[in-house]
Amino acid sequence: MSVRSELGGALPPAIIFDRIDKRFGAVHANRAIQLAIARGEIHALVGENGAGKSTLMSILFGFYRADSGRILIDGQESRIASPSDAIAYGIGMVHQHFMLVEPMSVADNLLLGHEGGFALGGGRKALLARLDVLARDYDLAIDPDAIVGELPVGLQQRVELLKSLVRDADILVLDEPTAVLTPGEADRLFALLRDLKARGKTIILITHKLREVMAIADRVSVLRQGALVGTYPIAQTHEAALAAAMIGRRVQMPQRTDDAPIDTPLLTVQNLSARDARGRIAVMDVSFTLRRGEILGIAGVAGNGQTELLETLAGLRPHERGIVRFAHHDIADASPDDLHALGIRHIPEDRLRYGLVSQFPIWENCLIGADAEESALIDRPAAIDDAAWMMQAYDVRPNNPLLRAGALSGGNQQKLILGREIEQKPQLLLVGQPTRGVDIGAIAFIHHRLLDLRAQGVAILLISVELDEILRLSDRILVMHQGRIAGERRAGETDERDLGLLMAGIA
Repeated sequence: MSVRSELGGALPPAIIFDRIDKRFGAVHANRAIQLAIARGEIHALVGENGAGKSTLMSILFGFYRADSGRILIDGQESRIASPSDAIAYGIGMVHQHFMLVEPMSVADNLLLGHEGGFALGGGRKALLARLDVLARDYDLAIDPDAIVGELPVGLQQRVELLKSLVRDADILVLDEPTAVLTPGEADRLFALLRDLKARGKTIILITHKLREVMAIADRVSVLRQGALVGTYPIAQTHEAALAAAMIGRRVQMPQRTDDAPIDTPLLTVQNLSARDARGRIAVMDVSFTLRRGEILGIAGVAGNGQTELLETLAGLRPHERGIVRFAHHDIADASPDDLHALGIRHIPEDRLRYGLVSQFPIWENCLIGADAEESALIDRPAAIDDAAWMMQAYDVRPNNPLLRAGALSGGNQQKLILGREIEQKPQLLLVGQPTRGVDIGAIAFIHHRLLDLRAQGVAILLISVELDEILRLSDRILVMHQGRIAGERRAGETDERDLGLLMAGIA
């Protein structure tokens, strides 16, 4: 049966991918993919990191050209050679890493790309009128004069979505849209997607969160190693079956044991305060201790000081006041190099900004943060061999240390950073959002590694917006609200509802 006939109905599918094939050197990213997306459906696209999801969507949006095959839009063969071509076909894309100019206003960001349209003649007035309509129809109100870089991440994503809607896009592609959202923000996004679907929009959702797939999608397609494994109506599948289809085997998530940590404080924080990028106090009088062999989880709605706390402890942000001691060392004003020398390593929340140099090859990224004496005179062949070994040990795909780090998928970038930091044999590991935008197989892998470190006596400070992750890995849990510690719980004595109340400031 053809991809068109399998959907039935009188109208053609919104999109047909007809034998789409794409290679990047030796990497076969898409293998003759045949897939139809029905008009007016929410279609989820899932698969491991590197399975070919983003490549396929990048071909649809004109970032890449397929080596062979064709794309039909509403039954007609398309000619998509650039994003402007895709926009002309009514396709919009909301990227996982926002494509926004942060120093510019919301309105100016929305006007970009309209140089040939209404931006030249009363463009701003027309844009504001269009925003009023979208605010009324979809509850998407936003201040057009607000500076994008000063908006919380949920509103930045709204700007990304508005970039497509102001162009009247009928097909919306969302890449990991909840990776940076709180549960409440994700719920509001899903309500919006259902509204858009009801108004005839076609939505393609790239995600690793299978629970969300089951909650929002009409159908789901699974890619594995560049090939389409199958397409399933949501009513005829379940999370475990999708996970097995993605990985090719049953996935077993690790569980934390109840082994007691070594009863010796390793990190002591007393009355720590720090400011955010806009100079406002974001961390207020935070105090806690962290022991060897303990995972201390910090939960909270994004924007409540967790990021600033992690960056302050990692030497990336100055502290306002307070005491931070590691063993017998005062590290409140220590630099990242000073912390590395003491055995403190950092897996940052923003892997592209703080974890990698995307234009550098992978093997050079593996040397970031290495001992200064080791990196003073680099044995290039040996460094490349070491990087290849680490990539194999941490399942970073494709295993080619000469590739640019930016060419890796997000999950493989995350495993690369994880391997680099763990292989430095830390005593204390500061971890921010370790599984953001990562597939279920990689989540299991990362959790295994963190629990292995815990068993070896390493102290881990874990910051995550994923409450199931916090509950699965942590020995103790602190909840931050408005820059302060709102409460402390032991992992076995709490649940998501209890933590959610603390996150909302309800004791």
